[in-house]
Order: sequence, then C-alpha cells, then structure tokens
Amino acid sequence: MLSLLLLRHAKSSWDDSVLDDFDRPLNARGLKAAPLVGQWIAENNLSPGLIICSGARRTRETLGLILPFQRGDQDIHIEDGIYRADGKHDLLGRLHSIGKGPAQVMIIGHNPALQELILALSGSGNADDLTQIAVKYPTASLAEIQFSGTDWSRISEGGGDLVKFVMPRKIE
Repeated sequence: MLSLLLLRHAKSSWDDSVLDDFDRPLNARGLKAAPLVGQWIAENNLSPGLIICSGARRTRETLGLILPFQRGDQDIHIEDGIYRADGKHDLLGRLHSIGKGPAQVMIIGHNPALQELILALSGSGNADDLTQIAVKYPTASLAEIQFSGTDWSRISEGGGDLVKFVMPRKIE
C-alpha cells in the first residue's frame, strides 16, 4: 500500500511588499501551526521515506519546523518545480517519476495545485472532508491519501482513498 501526505505550507507573511512571492517567510501564526502539525504527524505514526518540498522559503521553513518530529530517515528533495506546479498534472507527474520508491511520500507545497491533486486522486474518503477541501485547503493542512499497490507510477485520478485530513485549528 502507498500513502501520500500532502502538506500545504504554514501561513506566510505579507508584511514586506518588496519581497518576491518565492521569498516570503512564515508569519507568527505559521510558526505556531507547523510544529503542531509536525507533532500530530508523529503522534499518528506517519513517517514518510521521501519528502518533496517546494523551494519557496515558506515551504522550507514549514519543513524545518516539522522535521524535529519525524522518526527514521527521510530522503529530502527541495524542488523549485513544486513551487511552479501548474495544477494537479505537474504534481501527479512528479509522483509517477518515483516509481517503486518508499511506501510513504510527503509533498510540501502550495495551492491551488495541492488542493486540485487531493480532489483528483481521492476516489473515496470522508464526504465532509472532501467538501471542506473543495471549498478551501487551509495553510498547514495535511491530507493523507492511500493507494493499493507498490508503484507510484501506477497511481491514477480517482484511485486513492482520503483517510486523514487535519487542519491546525482542529489540533489546538
């Protein structure tokens, strides 16, 4: 079985209007939310063997705040392509490229691509969670989608089951 964790970066700051979007840091709310989610990940025994993180500053800072809670070794890839992902197809293509990789993979990225990917891959799952995600996928939210099989190149739209969805405000 394959498990995909999709984490939207924590809340970022818009205080510096001169900063490029790619370089925006986390704000105080984001700095509080990311460790909460990291702890929740650990408490729920989630331990991705591969973490693919956007190169944007806010995603790298989110990663840095969840890493202390991770167990075992993770292969971490910082990829600017995740920042530039133009919807679900770019992210699905990246997942397909993993092939027969680790059973659990995490992507730390951005909306709308993450939101679109969750909705496209989830053929089943809690209806209320899917509706919430369709309306809004908040910052620092985490979704877990499971797939049968052992090869990432074979996952397809509608082939997954949304088994977990958590928002920081529900953890607090």
